Formats: sequence, structure tokens, C-alpha cells
Amino acid sequence: MEAFDVTIIGAGLAGLQCARLLGTQGWRVLLADRKTSLDQKIHTTGIFVRRTLQDFDLPEDCLGPTISRVSLYSPKHRVLHLESEHSEYRIGKMARLYQRYLNQCMHSGVEWWPGATYVDSFASCEGSIVGIRVGGKTHSIKTRLLIGADGACSRVAADLQLDINREWIVGVEDVYSGAFLDGGPQLLCFLNPLLAPGYIAWIAYDGEEAHVGVGGYPNRFDPTSALQEFQQRIRGLLDLQTAIRLERRGGRIPVGGVLKKIVCKRGLLIGDAAGAVSPLTAGGLDPCMRLSALAARVSSAYLSNGNAAVLNDYSGQAFRSKFTSRLWARRIASSVRSPALAELMCGFMRLPGLSRLASRIFFGNGSFPDVEPDRATLGLLVSDKL
Repeated sequence: MEAFDVTIIGAGLAGLQCARLLGTQGWRVLLADRKTSLDQKIHTTGIFVRRTLQDFDLPEDCLGPTISRVSLYSPKHRVLHLESEHSEYRIGKMARLYQRYLNQCMHSGVEWWPGATYVDSFASCEGSIVGIRVGGKTHSIKTRLLIGADGACSRVAADLQLDINREWIVGVEDVYSGAFLDGGPQLLCFLNPLLAPGYIAWIAYDGEEAHVGVGGYPNRFDPTSALQEFQQRIRGLLDLQTAIRLERRGGRIPVGGVLKKIVCKRGLLIGDAAGAVSPLTAGGLDPCMRLSALAARVSSAYLSNGNAAVLNDYSGQAFRSKFTSRLWARRIASSVRSPALAELMCGFMRLPGLSRLASRIFFGNGSFPDVEPDRATLGLLVSDKL
């Protein structure tokens, strides 16, 4: 039976980030994903915010041009234009970024199992026995830590008896090359509770690609039909006549905030599996990067000394307590079902004082709270190496 220090299920951004950090520490890591290639079934638009771009060394060729402008549209297409003095967003070339991170993982010794389906796991004296099916054969492996990076409906979470996401929206978007939007790179957000109940419709345009999508609560709309209607409505804004549709993306986005219980002695959760998504904006890439880095530090410390106390530093409750205002904002957003009420809210947002609030939402530099681990508990040596 093969043995690993860490087994990570899911090779999205969270799993790749955590695997490459642990791999560089010399731990024996297995990274498994049901996809045979990482350019398959990408779910995220891939918008990186300024704080992520400042704090993480993302490869330049994996990022599109900068975006500093946001336009917020009411149901009647009355618009509030916002512009930042900073470069606020860049759209990631996610397939390229995933492959780059995977190459770094394998270079550091991470074992990569594509086309691998997680079957189950159960406790053993040294961690877990994990079943993974590859090519019709189920492999049983020993692992000291099992990390769930397997999305909003995590099967790893259930087997580890950790918390599971209960609230999510669904999103679907088309990605185009050759589209044209007057005014250059910008993010356009459309509030319409009929097209995007509880969330927004959007155009994310960086001059190279245009992402056109809708998102909302799944019991209140049909995403595919809503996307088709939205694309009809924006014909006067976005020129798609010569555009080529590259792909369609979609998936569930947890919006209930970071889950309370995301760690136990057998393993932990990262990314969407942990609910690491802003409840208000549904932005998940910055939380993903930060929580995965913390998970790697905590995991490395635990593997080094076996002291379960270090796991207390990976506290979902500590994150959740800093999300109170955003959780309340999510409840308010989910309750707006009338286009007339949404129009009124947009009207208020255009007032001078409240427009500054809109700027803070879109241009604020606090997409995910800083909760640093106790360095004395983790051990300075382990923490500093990462």
C-alpha cells in the first residue's frame, strides 16, 4: 500500500496552491483530480483582485491586462460609473495558470494522479486510508493528512465529518475572444433579480477576452435561459458579431461564508470546500490563495511535530467572525426579488455619499480577513520556510 504525508483531492487553484507549497517543504504529497487535463471544465471567471496581485507572485503571462473601471447597471440600465486610481483587477488565464502550478508541483516532487475519482476514506492509526479509483481500479493509500479541495459539494468533508456548504448560487458564463466593448477594459455588473436572483449578471472585459455570465440562487431561475436573455439585452453594449465563443463555464459558488468546522486530526478543507468565498461578492480566488497558504503552514507544522494543538490555528470560526457584515449583506441581497426595489437601491447607490460605499465594495482591499496562525505554536522554523 502506497503511503503519503498529504493527499489532496482536487486540483483547482486551492489544491494546486496547497500542493506546491507542501511539496517545496519536502513532504510526500499526492494530488488527485478526476479531470484528465486541467484545462477541462474550468468553473471560475478567474478575476484576481489587487490584494492578491500584490501579495502573491502570480506569473505575468498567466494574467490579462489590468482593469480599473467598474460600471453598475440597474434593471433599467441606469448606470453608475466607478473608476479607481489603482489597477484593481486582472483576469487570469486559468488553464495556463493551473498547468504552470502543476509543473511546479511535480518539479517539487508532488505525485500527480489525473483521471482519479475519490471513493472514500476512513480513519487509521496514522491518519486515513483513502480509496481512489483510476482507470477502473481502486487504489488504497495511506495518508497522514487528507485535504479536501474538491469543490462546494465536498465528499471529503462528509467523510472527515467536517462542515458542508448549505448555501450557494450557481453561475454560468460564455468566454469570447474578438469581442469589443467601447471604453476598453472594464467590469460591468448588472443588478436584475429576474435575470440574476440574489447576485448579478456580468461582463468582464480586459481587451483580450470577454466573460459574459449570470449567477443566482438555483431555485429561482434557469441559468442557461437567463444567460441567453442577458446576451440579447447587452447587444448594444458588447459587440459579439465577430467574436468567437471559446468555452462555457459554470458551477456552484458557496456564499454562506467560511464554514465553522474545517479541520480535524485526519485532515482539513480548502477553497470552495471550506466555503472560502466572500458572501457578498462571491469572489473566491483571494480567499482561496490565502486559506490554502495557511493550510500549508498548519499542515507542515502538524506533520513536523504531531501536536494537534497547531490545528486550532486553522479555525473557520475565527474567519467567520470577521464576515458578519458580509453575511448580513448576503441576506439582504438574497431578499431582493422585485426589479422595482432593485432599481430603487441602485438609485440610492448613485447618490454621492452612497457611491463611495459602492467604490469600497468594488475597490476595497479587504476581500478576505487576515487571520495569522500563532507562530509560537506552529514553530518559527516551519512558518518561515513557507
